[in-house]
Amino acid sequence: MLDFNTLTVFSSTYCIGICAFLIPANLIATSLTIGFALSSRPAIEVWRSAAIASIFALLMILHVFAWFMIGVVMAPTYILLALGSICLFANLGAIILQQIGKKVLLSNEAL
Repeated sequence: MLDFNTLTVFSSTYCIGICAFLIPANLIATSLTIGFALSSRPAIEVWRSAAIASIFALLMILHVFAWFMIGVVMAPTYILLALGSICLFANLGAIILQQIGKKVLLSNEAL
């Protein structure tokens, strides 16, 4: 069974390591997703990249929520929450952009 106490202790003990991995991973994976969407890569590549980037973003948000559960409310917690949320919405936006772009291309070919 999932024990939240163990997860919060893990999150607070290894915070520097978690953030040192998740911040660049979020930025790189989300940038890759946006790049795939803008360069009209196949949908499966955009979806796969968005799924991986969304996992990193969700892990960042869960890490911040663990800090909120402990009672740490400082500027870095809000900044990291904003980073995770922006990356999550950017991945969703890249998928939507890729789908809209495909529909626009198909409608232009019909003309």
